[in-house]
Amino acid sequence: MDRQFWTYLGWRVLQSLVIIAIVIVGSFLLLHLVPGDMVDVLGGQRGDMDAELMATLRERYGLDQPVLVQLLNYVGSVLQGDLGYSYRNATDVLSLVLQRLPATILLVVCSVITAVFFGTMAGVIAARHAHRPIDVIISMIVLVFYATPIFLTGLGLVIVFSVKLKLLPIGGLITPGVDFSFLELVGDVALHLILPVFSLSLFYIAIYARLARASMLQVLDQDYIRTAYAKGLSTYNVIIGHALRNALLPVVTMVGLQIAELFGGAVLTETIFSLPGVGRLAYDAVFERDYPLILGVLLVCAFIIIVVNLIIDIIYTLLDPRVEISR
Repeated sequence: MDRQFWTYLGWRVLQSLVIIAIVIVGSFLLLHLVPGDMVDVLGGQRGDMDAELMATLRERYGLDQPVLVQLLNYVGSVLQGDLGYSYRNATDVLSLVLQRLPATILLVVCSVITAVFFGTMAGVIAARHAHRPIDVIISMIVLVFYATPIFLTGLGLVIVFSVKLKLLPIGGLITPGVDFSFLELVGDVALHLILPVFSLSLFYIAIYARLARASMLQVLDQDYIRTAYAKGLSTYNVIIGHALRNALLPVVTMVGLQIAELFGGAVLTETIFSLPGVGRLAYDAVFERDYPLILGVLLVCAFIIIVVNLIIDIIYTLLDPRVEISR
């Protein structure tokens, strides 16, 4: 790798650090603009906390200090690798988030792979048979996928495949109370992930299908594709060997832009299917006013999203050598 690549990488890392700093400060200030705090939630749930006890709890956790002081203390802790303490879960935030993170990463990665594979395949088939019945059918199906909200898709899949047909588990990540071997555990997890993955990915399958179709139609009209046909190459070799690589560029770009949306969609999906992931953790933390936990989840997810976008930028340059690495 040449010097230009490392210069680009250093510049992107610097940009990433600035973005993370903005996420920390912005999220902290926005959360503290919301009326109420964790102590108010505890008081409302117990019903027997007097003002003196609530004031003592606020002093103990530093919630009585000015917002700016709390922010500086939090930033100092983050720089030391301490994301704070979750009051409701009675444990440090970082260990709690890392404990839940694998389930969310597994859900998001499987959803991305599923959406890109089926979306690209549908788009290529539609482009290959443009303006024919199969193109119309695919377009109608992906339009339905696009127009259906994620939560409605999830509930519909549960009703059909779990409640009515009883083919797939209704929720959770593994079957409780069963001693599995490694391969059996992998199979059980895969079975539990089928509905959540398709619930989260159907919307994006529609996006990638339309994007791949439009991109493939544009690529198939290029001179080098006509030259490939003139050489006697089969349609399969032309599409897979020549057209698909360039047609994938907009899809790869869109994946990078929508990683954050996938993490957001994971909140709904994990809630519907009772998955023990970061999304469900954040959902519960919001209602419990567990500010350190909310901030910890936001910070870890922001870091992952930034790293993934950096990797996608590098993949983009590998797919198309004509793209120069620059600031």
